[in-house]
Amino acid sequence: MHFNQTNHHKRNILVVDDTPDNLRLLSAMLTAQGFEVRKALNGKMALTACQMVLPDVILLDINMPGMDGYQVCQQLKADDKTCEVPVIFISALDDVVDKVKAFDVGGVDYIAKPFHGAEVVLRIENQINLRLLQVKLQEKNFLLQQALDDLKASQVQQIQNEKMVALGQLVAGLAHEINNPISFIYGNLQYAGQYVEDLVNMIEVYQQEYPKPTPKIQQIAKDVDLNFIIKDLQNLIGAMYRGSDRIREIVLALQHFSRHDEAEMKRVNIHEDIENTLVMLQHRLREAADHPAIVVVKDYGNLPLVTCYASELNQVFMHLLNNAIDAIEEGVGNGEWGMGNQSLKEEVGNGEWRVGNQSSTPYSLLPTPQIRIHTEVTDLNMVKIAIADNGLGIEESLRSRLFDPFFTTKPVGKGSGLGLSISYQIIVQKHRGNISCNSSVGKGAEFVIEIPTEQPDISSQFSKSEKGLGIGD
Repeated sequence: MHFNQTNHHKRNILVVDDTPDNLRLLSAMLTAQGFEVRKALNGKMALTACQMVLPDVILLDINMPGMDGYQVCQQLKADDKTCEVPVIFISALDDVVDKVKAFDVGGVDYIAKPFHGAEVVLRIENQINLRLLQVKLQEKNFLLQQALDDLKASQVQQIQNEKMVALGQLVAGLAHEINNPISFIYGNLQYAGQYVEDLVNMIEVYQQEYPKPTPKIQQIAKDVDLNFIIKDLQNLIGAMYRGSDRIREIVLALQHFSRHDEAEMKRVNIHEDIENTLVMLQHRLREAADHPAIVVVKDYGNLPLVTCYASELNQVFMHLLNNAIDAIEEGVGNGEWGMGNQSLKEEVGNGEWRVGNQSSTPYSLLPTPQIRIHTEVTDLNMVKIAIADNGLGIEESLRSRLFDPFFTTKPVGKGSGLGLSISYQIIVQKHRGNISCNSSVGKGAEFVIEIPTEQPDISSQFSKSEKGLGIGD
């Protein structure tokens, strides 16, 4: 804000008039009242004077050669630097049309010639006081907006902390409760398989030693289809093994996702965390009656271990992947998916599809819904993780607000407006990184995360602990 708010400072008045006598008269009158007065004989000089030193008020004549007062006022209002300076027109034109035009182009007052000195001074002081009040109001509005933003941020942080604590406890408890019985089942499956194999062997020996069983045994064997049972038992045991392995994988993913019993910040494998998050979302990626399966294309680079808040970074992955799935499901619900063409299928199959590097074929023609995850290390020693979908995309007018607290593009009841805001805080504030979105309607969306491989405050601590353990000596 350029307006000078100190009352003891002389107010700077710029007088613009092509008549030297008027300039001298106004200058003498205003100087006697304690104002600092600058003079300009035409519009061009007035615009130059404003760029050099911003005046508090401008007294502007209308009829001037080259550029009249209306044009000068329009240029002043079009410039961000001078648009808030009050302009008082002072002219011999006393017609209503002239006055209306003066206010239309941005004037705040109109003084008709011949004028009274006291009137001019009072009108100038009135505009100065109004401007002071406007500045104070703008400052209060700014402070109120800042307080509101801080309050929203603290609310988001509190919600996020409570969610993380509750989620960590819930996931850790579930993992523990599931792990005990599944370990019991998995551990006994080996013995059950051996027992079944022994029983099958004994039946086969009986069949060899007694090739002609009694009619009763023959009837029972026929009723239960003994040959089928013998052949299918091994398949059944194998299916039970695979099911137990799957449950153990889910339990392990739950434990890794929550990291409830680990230090807040540590070195982790980003790819493992992404994979654990995908395991948690398998139920949404599978084919269902109302939508096809969502294919996840992984384009992983060679990443080092990254120092980060692992559980919170997992939450970011969860938010972004969930949003990508939501966007794709919305497109499926709107009937946007087509069969596509062969060249595009090859492009997807080769892993070349990516937001920002698009073919001429619309994304809605892709053969299947897709999410692409790309990772790499940048030249600035930052880890870059890009999660892109080929959904409906996001309008340009909405992208600037995506990371605002409580803002959501989803229908009422489907989104809280906290996911991306929490993700922004985790990436930008806690990891000193960046998160951005590239999207346009009908061409999918890509969220790009960049975080340092090392966090400065704790890198030295890791180095000291490693040195104390003799690592690297």
